[in-house]
Amino acid sequence: MRVLVAPDKFKGTLDAHGVASSIARGVVAHLADVDVIERPMADGGEGTASILVDTIGGVRDEVEVDGPHGTPVRAPIARLTDGRSIVEMADASGLQLVSENERDALTASSRGTGELISAARTRGFTTVVALGGSASTDGGVGAATVNGWRFVDARGRDLPPGGGALEDLARIHPPGSEGSAGPVTGLRDVDNPLLGARGAARAYARQKGANEREVAQLERGLEVLADRIRADVGIAVDTVPGGGAAGGMGAGLMAFFDAELVPGFEVVAAACDLARAIQSVDLVITGEGVLDEGSLGGKTPVGVAALARDAQVPCLALCGSIGLSDELLASVGFTMWASLETEVGRPHGLTDPSGSLATAARRLVRRYLSA
Repeated sequence: MRVLVAPDKFKGTLDAHGVASSIARGVVAHLADVDVIERPMADGGEGTASILVDTIGGVRDEVEVDGPHGTPVRAPIARLTDGRSIVEMADASGLQLVSENERDALTASSRGTGELISAARTRGFTTVVALGGSASTDGGVGAATVNGWRFVDARGRDLPPGGGALEDLARIHPPGSEGSAGPVTGLRDVDNPLLGARGAARAYARQKGANEREVAQLERGLEVLADRIRADVGIAVDTVPGGGAAGGMGAGLMAFFDAELVPGFEVVAAACDLARAIQSVDLVITGEGVLDEGSLGGKTPVGVAALARDAQVPCLALCGSIGLSDELLASVGFTMWASLETEVGRPHGLTDPSGSLATAARRLVRRYLSA
């Protein structure tokens, strides 16, 4: 029997490599005669650069950039052997860089990501930006200022950092010719639009430290930004799938970097030839930390399940927690599923994620083979 293990990370506990090896260990514990292929995955969120370097080949270097609240951080640039460079927003403007008691959704800025993009572009490469894990909700305005864009209020004053100031935006001034450079592609891990109930502010700002009043303020600011982009830049970004990714950075990349937004999972899957790998096995196991409604917009497990369904290969999901109905899980292509919460309990899953995954994988495979 051949089994392909193709999970994403379990955020905060294990990276995708750790998840894949833990699940593989559980599979082998139940099946003595099995060939397990480990294929760690990513979807444009944290860890995407590492997966692409491992898959395609490349080297990494680091530059110093501003963190979400201006404190300098060291952030990597990966240069792939196929000629692209890739940076991750999470490394420069990520929530992981801010302690929980220091989170401020109104003032967090994407400027450091703009500095990363600038450094990558000066190296002459096509620049790929992995969106996900951001602390900011500024619509990419902070990043754009590095590229020469100006965002001013009614008195012509530059806005202070952060999405909280965007409701005072009166005009967007484009950069001179020195602000343009090589092409940029944004890898989105969700399909959320910039505005509305599923938009950058209302869907994600709370986890970045915003209260209800601040969520409303950020939403108003992004509405103003979308209006000014339409008026001053000449494009509409408010309903674009993925425009709300990374605090609106998806929309900002389109407006201020002339970027194309593409599903990150599709890029990673193509790089590692995942569809062909699935066709060569008898069973696929995938997963991520939380499988919920947000996963339906471009996350790894749902993408893997779709490819497995197309190949008519059974696909199992093993996640930290699952927030989707059985009917919905089956409809997107999963044959069977389990969570660490139900298999070993949340406390044990957090304190021993690797051992918990191995145990849960062994039980899940046993149930699948007995069904």
